[in-house]
Amino acid sequence: MEKLIIGSHVSFNKKDQLLGSVKEAISYKATTFMFYTGAPQNTNRCLIDNNLTNEALKLMKENNIRKEDVIVHAPYIINLANKGEKQEFGIRFLKEEIKRCEQLKMDKLVLHPGSHVGLGESEGLKNIVSALNEVLNDNMNITICLETMAGKGSELGTTFEEIKYIIDHTNLKNKLGVCLDTCHIHDGGYDLNNFDEILKQFDNIIGLNYLKCIHINDSKNLINTHKDRHENVGFGKIGFDALIKIIYHPLLKELPKILETPYISMTDSDKQKVYPPYKFEIAMIKEKKFNPNLIKDIRSYYK
Repeated sequence: MEKLIIGSHVSFNKKDQLLGSVKEAISYKATTFMFYTGAPQNTNRCLIDNNLTNEALKLMKENNIRKEDVIVHAPYIINLANKGEKQEFGIRFLKEEIKRCEQLKMDKLVLHPGSHVGLGESEGLKNIVSALNEVLNDNMNITICLETMAGKGSELGTTFEEIKYIIDHTNLKNKLGVCLDTCHIHDGGYDLNNFDEILKQFDNIIGLNYLKCIHINDSKNLINTHKDRHENVGFGKIGFDALIKIIYHPLLKELPKILETPYISMTDSDKQKVYPPYKFEIAMIKEKKFNPNLIKDIRSYYK
């Protein structure tokens, strides 16, 4: 039986760092995971403890989690499509994140391409390219995985053609990859009921060799609404069957699949206390059987 490379977003805190991330992933019975090296909305970052990193890597090996399957996500505050000081900030901070990834022995960093914030698509894309050409170098061991976006606001990377433009015009193409987000491409207008056709389009436009990881998210929205609101697996407009076909697609079996689905509140009225759904969603995915009582089961477990 082939190993399913499935996991979720996990926490990374100052005290336990990567070791805590690994332990959380193991508790979900995951075979990979994704983390931010600090809060995605700010620049606060702790010093990396190499001892904790080494313990984490050892624990990963003991639990058959390959570091090549683990994903780091760059913070949202980086916007390479902007210009001036804001773009310069993004370039500096991205370089720092790359160094942190390398210190943590990770090799895949997912990045939102950026938003043109009124500059126009053409200028925004050119700004992303110029920024990446400044960031990427031959000596780095990191692959920057450009994430497909939903097209909310002035987001770029909503179409495969936009991702292709960035890759084609970047000097070090071998340092780039793509992260395909199911909610984002659904909200961006791609019909996931025809996923084989989507993969053909991706291969023809970008090339499947660039596809490095998949974000598995259902969507609260109808197709092509450009809103980017994630939903738990099987409870949204994409649906369980469509997502299972993607997760188990033979062309994607070597790629890590990462859940970024919403935490579950203890009651519908109390949105303050929320709990991760990932242990239950991963079990449901492994069984290939939709659990309509997922929310209830999670609430009972954490009660």
